[in-house]
Amino acid sequence: MKNECGALNVTSTGAWYVLLQDQEALLRNPGAHHKALLTTANELHRAQVIDRDGLSDLLEQADGALAFAVEELLDSRCGE
Repeated sequence: MKNECGALNVTSTGAWYVLLQDQEALLRNPGAHHKALLTTANELHRAQVIDRDGLSDLLEQADGALAFAVEELLDSRCGE
């Protein structure tokens, strides 16, 4: 289910990690997927499900996922 910003309603870190591991969605639209990861990580922090260190970890993983997607897409276009 999506909230008013279009992000998925994620109420646990486990659900956030499922979203993180959705490689198909990540590669289909890296920017939107990254935004969903950032938005939901911040929602978890605002809901006090995670502390600021946890938020930092999730944001770092979201950035890593975006970097991975960009590399994968560049490699696939270069035939590697």
